[in-house]
Amino acid sequence: MNTRRIKTAIAATAVLALSLSACGGSSNNSGGSSGGDTAKAEFNAAMTKVFNASDKKGGIVKFADEGAPDSVDTGDTYYGYSWNMVRLWSRSLTMFTVAPGKDSSKLVGDLAEGLGTPSDGGKTWTYKIRKGLKYEDGTPITSKDVKYGVSRSTDKTVFPDGPAYFDSMLNWPAGYKGPYKSKGMNTDSAISTPDDTTIVFHLKSAFAGFDYLAMTPQSAPVPEAKDQGAKQKQHVISSGPYMFAAYADGKSFTLKRNPNWDQASDPNRKALPDGYEMSLNVDPEDIDNRLISGDLDIASAGTGVSAASQSRVLGDPTLKARADNPTLGRLWYTSINPTVKPFDNIECRKAVEYAMDKTSYQTAYGGEFAGGSLATTLLPPVIPGYKQFDLYPTPDGKGDLNKAKESLTKCGQPNGFATNISYRNERPKEKATAEAFQQQLAKVGIKVTVKGFPKKDYFSTYAGNPPYVAKNGLGLVVNGWGADWNDGFGFLSQITDSRVIRETGGSSNTSVRIPEVDKLLDQAQGELDTAKRESDWSVIDQKVMEQAVIYPGVYAKSLLIRGKNLTNVFVNEQFGMYDYLSLGKP
Repeated sequence: MNTRRIKTAIAATAVLALSLSACGGSSNNSGGSSGGDTAKAEFNAAMTKVFNASDKKGGIVKFADEGAPDSVDTGDTYYGYSWNMVRLWSRSLTMFTVAPGKDSSKLVGDLAEGLGTPSDGGKTWTYKIRKGLKYEDGTPITSKDVKYGVSRSTDKTVFPDGPAYFDSMLNWPAGYKGPYKSKGMNTDSAISTPDDTTIVFHLKSAFAGFDYLAMTPQSAPVPEAKDQGAKQKQHVISSGPYMFAAYADGKSFTLKRNPNWDQASDPNRKALPDGYEMSLNVDPEDIDNRLISGDLDIASAGTGVSAASQSRVLGDPTLKARADNPTLGRLWYTSINPTVKPFDNIECRKAVEYAMDKTSYQTAYGGEFAGGSLATTLLPPVIPGYKQFDLYPTPDGKGDLNKAKESLTKCGQPNGFATNISYRNERPKEKATAEAFQQQLAKVGIKVTVKGFPKKDYFSTYAGNPPYVAKNGLGLVVNGWGADWNDGFGFLSQITDSRVIRETGGSSNTSVRIPEVDKLLDQAQGELDTAKRESDWSVIDQKVMEQAVIYPGVYAKSLLIRGKNLTNVFVNEQFGMYDYLSLGKP
């Protein structure tokens, strides 16, 4: 989860998801202050327990972002930290449990009373909406609002940044282009609402893990009468415990309590603070300093302190006792785009695989302890299906310049060539990575020009926009991906399926266009045998690496700092960062 989407019908996924869905599930949830005894102040105190547990209400939680989210609109967001935060002002059909440790991987009902009920062999999924739900203005929330919220998200010309699971999997009528362009078209073949509290999803093919898709922000309700399309982000209509008090695009926003939210209808949220303040486009080192001093509570991006601050935190026992170091289901990597010459030649791509120094990639992210371990595959070790292999081995991970030069000769570029590498302006670790490529590849004659772009539009307008990539010669794209949920499908589908790539932009997959991989993904998605399915994911991983279209850098870790003035702090394993719903002020 970081960005983007899928455009293929899916047959099945984890047996666990099927067993959860079939039983209907339970919506009982701790709200974030369970999980055993309150952890004491020490390193990794919030990894599996709640740190500083409290039920006290009041106060304002202060967030800061190194950039700006892709959007606060539930239909147009795909950054992991956005999915974490959007739950403050919106409610999806399902959600992950607000609890530390392994419990955070359990799905429960949110807007819905419980998990979905499958029928027709998993092609039809029915949810019952809780009664008595209201928007911020007191208007009742109905199943038709959920249907509209999902439907509008399918218009990728208006909402380029959200996932496309619902677009591809639901049985939309022929020619349907979303409610703006296909106004009035009957879409009951995809989503039907027999009454105000029942919503039924009709899939093209069976998918056992549909409850995971119901967890995405796109299933949050949107009242059609108040929808402003792309301008909706200026005032999202709240269905959660908080509503927007102010919004200045690219600068800041503030949240206040939603007077029409009812705790009795929401067992998942305690809504302890009186509000939230978010500052956008703040210098990363300034964020670190404010966190350390206590002037700030949370660095919202959830990627950890900057490399410049890591030694300071780890070298000071008092600061280290406020830190947590989670291992993530995330890969920091760089796409090698075959649509940009001379990377249309596989040997030129292999030259990059051999020449780059993995240890410099690791250093850019903070070293082995805080940044992560050297990667040789797409799948991180924490994702089921991971299999260790290394198709481009180099001495101690420092690059093999002789092998790189051999590949350059084979691709007809013995003296090297020129290309560009992109990164997100607000992420100094990505800039350091791009500069490491620049320095290392120069040793074999590859001249790399470093280009930064704003995080907010990185995929929709620049690095994820195929025409822009080709026209502007972005041969290398610094990238990163965390699983939408922690299994092989949740990790691989959005970064290796060529069918997720759109000419209008918005895909995290900028470089993988392998028909055989598309077929293997379909095959794996339909495999019900767990062991066989997990083996299929590793085969896909290897097929992608054989084509040298991705350079895997680091299996991610992060060094997070708990704000001095917070209660109920813990790492949500699904998001790989602190759970933003649980937080309180003392």
